[in-house]
Amino acid sequence: MSAGNETADLACGDSDRDAPPCESEEDGSKPVSGTPSSRFLEAELELNAHLRGLSFGPPVCYVYNPLEYAWDTHRCYVDKFCLSGPGRKVLFLGMNPGPFGMAQTGVPFGEVRSVVDWLGVTGEVGRPDNEHPKRRILGLNCPQSEVSGARFWGFFRKLCEDPRRFFKHCFVHNLCPLIFMNANGKNLTPPELPAAERETLLALCDSALCKVVEALNVSMVIGVGRVAEQRARRALSAAGVRVRVEGIMHPSPRNPLANRGWEGVARAKLEELGVLSLLSNT
Repeated sequence: MSAGNETADLACGDSDRDAPPCESEEDGSKPVSGTPSSRFLEAELELNAHLRGLSFGPPVCYVYNPLEYAWDTHRCYVDKFCLSGPGRKVLFLGMNPGPFGMAQTGVPFGEVRSVVDWLGVTGEVGRPDNEHPKRRILGLNCPQSEVSGARFWGFFRKLCEDPRRFFKHCFVHNLCPLIFMNANGKNLTPPELPAAERETLLALCDSALCKVVEALNVSMVIGVGRVAEQRARRALSAAGVRVRVEGIMHPSPRNPLANRGWEGVARAKLEELGVLSLLSNT
């Protein structure tokens, strides 16, 4: 589950001026057909087309899709960091966006300051057609911080310093791009949806995940949280996609264990999986 409704103070950092600029169609740097980034984006656009045909009943009253209204910043993230080349590829997989994370920035676990200051993502963020008055989309100007995203990206920033070191070996993605809210604006995760709607939705997301894993030549999927881990294992196994699936604790502040030292738990798990040595500067 990508995020709860918790709010934290912004943690400002220095801008990464050495990060590569975002590519855009206007400057002629549209991804070449057949590159990992283009295949990744094609899988997401295909999923978007299927998701538009879905409808959701109570308790869902609002559905946001940042892969539509925040496509500009999302594509910036993909163009900059969905890299090709030799080496092991690890996919960190969240469940779905949080209201102050990817919902605002178009980047998985996309706490605003991490996205702007460390990842150097730029672009315009629009707004969903039907907004809850308590869950306005303010884009990269959102003053609220997603705790899960601040912990997640903050950990890798400390570990790698330069984001290119992280993305040389890893990428971050969400299984489902949609965020759901009830009439009061409370965040609803996919497991909280009615069974029939949930399984229809996740079947589409499972299929897209298989395409993403193959497009990126992923050797290991690491589910961020037990739900994402279990869903990835089920989806990839059912499709016959041979890839290792593991998991790390979710950094959500709703998780008491995460509040007592998520970074230490994550570091130990990544060392066990052989991922830490790929990323650490020490």
